[in-house]
Amino acid sequence: MRRGRRVQAGAAVAVAAALATAALGACAPSSEGRAGADRPLPTVTVEDAASFDLNALIAAAKKEGSVLAYDGSGDVKDMAAAFEKKYGIKAEGEKSKAAATAEKMTREAQAGNVTIDVSLFEDGPMLVGQLLPQKIVTTWIPPDLAGTIAEKNRNPLMMISKAYVFAYNPRLNPGGCPVKNVWDLTDPRWKGKVMLQDPLGKEVFTQWFTQLSERSSDKLAAAYEQLGKGKLKTGEDDAAHEWVKRFAKNDPVLTTEDEDVATAVGAPNQTRTTIGLFSIAKFRDLEGKNFDMKVCEGLNPWAGFAYPKFATIAAKSEHPNAAKLFVHFAMSKEGFDLEAHSGGVSGNDAVGVSPHNPPGLTDWNTQLYWFASDQLLADFRNRQDIKDFWRVNHS
Repeated sequence: MRRGRRVQAGAAVAVAAALATAALGACAPSSEGRAGADRPLPTVTVEDAASFDLNALIAAAKKEGSVLAYDGSGDVKDMAAAFEKKYGIKAEGEKSKAAATAEKMTREAQAGNVTIDVSLFEDGPMLVGQLLPQKIVTTWIPPDLAGTIAEKNRNPLMMISKAYVFAYNPRLNPGGCPVKNVWDLTDPRWKGKVMLQDPLGKEVFTQWFTQLSERSSDKLAAAYEQLGKGKLKTGEDDAAHEWVKRFAKNDPVLTTEDEDVATAVGAPNQTRTTIGLFSIAKFRDLEGKNFDMKVCEGLNPWAGFAYPKFATIAAKSEHPNAAKLFVHFAMSKEGFDLEAHSGGVSGNDAVGVSPHNPPGLTDWNTQLYWFASDQLLADFRNRQDIKDFWRVNHS
């Protein structure tokens, strides 16, 4: 990703942001910088499956007595409850955004007072750029499951692929999704009518932007041509940056939680059409809150994106065996089902794909953009550039 004029345009913003965060101290993890980005990723050695004794691990975990897991999704609370019921080990699940989790785990490691044992972590760039190289967390692959975990999913250990999707209210739009092309979201007709979490606080969005720039600008350019307006003309580095710029300038409404987005789209009393970009996990509200929501089927070129969530263990965990057992549980079908009630793909091939897709999402391979795991470090290095670019164009 070239830096060019967008870095110059965002320089003042970047300086202000750096000054504002300086008070956090040098010990805090940097989601923007390169500290740790040039360190090699620790290698992962899989224990011999033949000598691995799951019952011995369970016994050792029970002696430790408890485990605390953090996750960006509230599903971790259900997983912790099921784990405790299954093994009789006190388990607590805490919902926490990736940036806050990374900062807490880093500070705990440096203070020698580690409370978080397991992190189910969706910020892959931060993981490979800092947390793993700095040995804040480690990767452990369950030996008895390793045979069905593909090499590409091992380092870091991909627990599940989940998705963010563009969705609409079918009650207000019985004819189908009112947008047919992602470039429609940049049209003045949709100014202020698209809603999502603030990309500056939701790293998976900025990762999506960098992956689009590195790998898929050609598809975005082709989608633009299908609007019938001729070839895309841009002064930016690529079609991805042009789309991000136009999307940001079209005043999307930004929130801090997916719940706000889902409510704006599908609440029973909703009378205004809004297109929302939110996690498929929110489709639980179809039954729980009687919401009306559906994935924008047929959206060109993608209706959303699939992103990986990784299972990590605190390097200085005081409950290392309980942490390993929790990861083992998360990689099993029992644990997967608790995270995939609205769809998902397990990092364990033996578990496979959840059948519980939200309405409108029928084929993950064709409808969703997929992140490339070999681009995580590049995403980390390019993160500040794309954040500056978003800030300048959304302000």
